[in-house]
Amino acid sequence: MIDKAVQKATELGIKVNIAIVDQGGNLKAFCRMDGAPLLSIQIAQNKAYTAAAFGIPTHQWYDMIKDEPSLRLGIVHTEKLVIFGGGYPIYDGKDLAGGIGVSGGSEEEDRMCCEAALSLLETV
Repeated sequence: MIDKAVQKATELGIKVNIAIVDQGGNLKAFCRMDGAPLLSIQIAQNKAYTAAAFGIPTHQWYDMIKDEPSLRLGIVHTEKLVIFGGGYPIYDGKDLAGGIGVSGGSEEEDRMCCEAALSLLETV
């Protein structure tokens, strides 16, 4: 999955950090492409953690909280929670197996790298 995300990032001409966590949010694999933003290291890990913790892509969060002021203003201060794109849960069939997070490109580019990595699971 890491290799597939790196391949997609290379195609897009971006440098990213890629993190994969297990169902408990523990870091299992990580890659920082040469030249990827340092700040994005932790963001990639937090995206993967958020996706694994809730079993939904991180880009779905904003729509869920945008009309709830107490959530919109409060929950975003939760440690490791990311509410923008680039984090996806990893499922083994119906079972949540972990999460993947990519950071370093635009939100759309990060999502594309995750989706490329997850496409490997569709062929298994």
